[in-house]
Amino acid sequence: MRLLPAVLVGLLAQDVLGRPSPNPKSSWVRKGGRGKRQLHAALKQSAEVRRDVNETASCTEALAAPIKAPKANIWGQLTNDEAASVVAWLFAQEDLNLTVSDDAGAWDNTVLLVESMIPNKTDALGYIDGCKAPPKKYAHVVLDERASVDPTYADIIVGPLPIDNTTTTWEPLTYPYTKNNSGKVRNLDADADDALYSEWLYVIGASVADITLDLWNITAMGLDNDTGDIWGIDPLWQDDDRIIRWDAFWNYPEDDFDAETLLPLGLYFMSDVTGRDPSVWSLEGWLYNNIFYNSTDAFREAYFSPGFVKNGANVEGDWARTDQQGEVLPKDDAYPPTTIAPTGSRFSVDAEEKYVEWMDWSFYIGFKRDTGMALYDIRYKGKRLIYELGLQEALAHYAGNDPLQSGTSYLDTYYGFGPYAFELVSGYDCPSYATYLNTSFYVTETVHTHIDSICLFEFTGDYPIQRHSTSKYVSVTKNTYFVVRSVSTVGNYDYMFTYSFYFDGSIAVEVRASGYIQSAYFANNEDYGFHINDFLSGSMHDHVLNYKVDFDILGTNNSVQLMSLVPATKEYPWSKGKTRNTMVLERSFVENEDESRFNWAENGATQVIVVNEDEKNEFGELRGYRVLPYTGTAHLTVKNSSNLVNAAAWAEYDIQITKQKDTEPRSAHAYNSQDVKDPPIDFAKFFDGEDLRSEDLVMWVNLGMHHVPHTGDLPNTVFTTAHSGIQFMPSNYFSMDQSRQTVNMVRIDYDNGTTTLVDTFGQKNDEACALDFEPAEPDLYSYTGDVVIRKFPYDPNNPYFETDSIV
Repeated sequence: MRLLPAVLVGLLAQDVLGRPSPNPKSSWVRKGGRGKRQLHAALKQSAEVRRDVNETASCTEALAAPIKAPKANIWGQLTNDEAASVVAWLFAQEDLNLTVSDDAGAWDNTVLLVESMIPNKTDALGYIDGCKAPPKKYAHVVLDERASVDPTYADIIVGPLPIDNTTTTWEPLTYPYTKNNSGKVRNLDADADDALYSEWLYVIGASVADITLDLWNITAMGLDNDTGDIWGIDPLWQDDDRIIRWDAFWNYPEDDFDAETLLPLGLYFMSDVTGRDPSVWSLEGWLYNNIFYNSTDAFREAYFSPGFVKNGANVEGDWARTDQQGEVLPKDDAYPPTTIAPTGSRFSVDAEEKYVEWMDWSFYIGFKRDTGMALYDIRYKGKRLIYELGLQEALAHYAGNDPLQSGTSYLDTYYGFGPYAFELVSGYDCPSYATYLNTSFYVTETVHTHIDSICLFEFTGDYPIQRHSTSKYVSVTKNTYFVVRSVSTVGNYDYMFTYSFYFDGSIAVEVRASGYIQSAYFANNEDYGFHINDFLSGSMHDHVLNYKVDFDILGTNNSVQLMSLVPATKEYPWSKGKTRNTMVLERSFVENEDESRFNWAENGATQVIVVNEDEKNEFGELRGYRVLPYTGTAHLTVKNSSNLVNAAAWAEYDIQITKQKDTEPRSAHAYNSQDVKDPPIDFAKFFDGEDLRSEDLVMWVNLGMHHVPHTGDLPNTVFTTAHSGIQFMPSNYFSMDQSRQTVNMVRIDYDNGTTTLVDTFGQKNDEACALDFEPAEPDLYSYTGDVVIRKFPYDPNNPYFETDSIV
């Protein structure tokens, strides 16, 4: 489930936006079992990257050295001034008929989003690779057009920036989308804040209050003393031009723990909510204990009849609470091993441009409302490997014998990963010595800043990157790598996104999931999950997360080579006429888009390598980068999803390859769920047979998990097993292993039981700080709240602090 702010809308960079909740109560705070989480309160400008790396530092002052980016971050956020000027200009356009959010009702047009428009790659390359001027800057704006019986979301672009009343214009944003509709998609949630609950769901809850009190001693009528909740499927069913929703009753937790998604009660009702007039909506029936009733009267008659079977309630207990419980583990009250940066950081950051350098790596960080963090212009040893690497969409597709589980298939960019990338917890989410960057989002003509919501740090793995022992020496190299991380809490799930960079030239992309599962009521659903508590089932679902990887291996003309290990029976000149059962390599290329959608081979037998056919190494082998999963990955199990229809074609395969086009910058649109039959972006339409040999290619790869929750998912799913990752590793790209360059290695020579030489290759420890344990502890009491700046009218000199509920 996604219990999110009802009308959290806005812009990252102001950059990230929230979306209407499937169960809204107010603009920020709502009931529904979502716990309140504190946000960090001090605006930590990244100039706090304040120490030169060569200075001796304490273990707690290991911040990155400040540098100046070689180029401006053309993928970055709008400045406060730019965003404010765009908002003011929009409100001056009478044809847009806009209302300030604080004054808007259900039938007013408002501004949902103002953020930077990512430039086209063809325009960007001339700037980042040459001497051309940077691309002209534009703002991407989303309008919520509700002043109509047919409400829509409208994508427009405004620019060029800076705002100039004689040259600045706006126009519909249409070119990145497969749907030809002037940049608009219908809005099925236009009345979610008002009529849906006050005039529909709570009225239905009141109509059966005697039954809910008798069954579970709860009511769900929109009153302050309600003890239960109502919420339902996402996306809404779009059947033959009718809009259908299923909703269910849920118990409230008894305290602040966020356990509502563990408390289903097993009663469901179906509504036809087509159109914006609740007076023509209709209640289509009830489901209880796997029996469907066509009307409230039919359900009520059956309920009060002799022999009606009444099931029990799921009620919160310690099993649903995340605090420590049970006997403390042996010696666990002693402080565990910890990590430090004894000579300060070994990387550099331009915090304003969000540009990072570590060892021979460099890249820029972008951050958007829909998708959160992305990396651009990733270079190793000065040569670009990847132009763009970032999340496109995340799907959680459920299944069950009840209509709520069967009807739920979250597309999480609808809610946005950006608005929920909250402050990271020092010493837990990231080491206490990490360097942090801030992110911001626009909501109701204000900009909120999430402090310390991206972390950057070095870490040494618990295994070496290389070792070898002989009778004369042992050689071992530390596996020190660099990490960029953010965490987004989208409803009940916390997603941890991590990019890691290694000495050998490889890159890892990982996602982990924790938080509360969305559970099902346990009644006749053994085919869909385990029985995990009194009346509770773990609801089976697929997580699929789509990433865009725009490779530029030694230039933009790339090909994808497939190299398969296959069994063979061979006769050799030396085998004297006998055959031998063995294996051989078979090589081929992905020739065109008609053959470019496929899954990982059985037994991992096929290597997928992005190569430049014009670049060979000294031995004649094609230089490239191999793409391989190194933990479990997933594509969608469901075929031809009844819930999503054409809205998530990107989830159908593990790997999909297209020719790079400026008109195909993303595989999904945040509002695909609003029109699943004809979504703004139908990814399947990207594949039109174009040639893929020696072309500028984009690879769309899926991470994910097939999740069948079990008792170990209570109270929360754990990161250790809910984990998926993929790697990009050099393949004949270099002449040898690049990790040989690090001095973080040792060779120990020995002879007849005596060590004769210890070579540490120039490692220096004399500037390391003395380990003063207490100062190394992070100050967790600094975790306090958002910093907010009003954008319209713009007042940058009057920031204030505001601590809000996440949902």
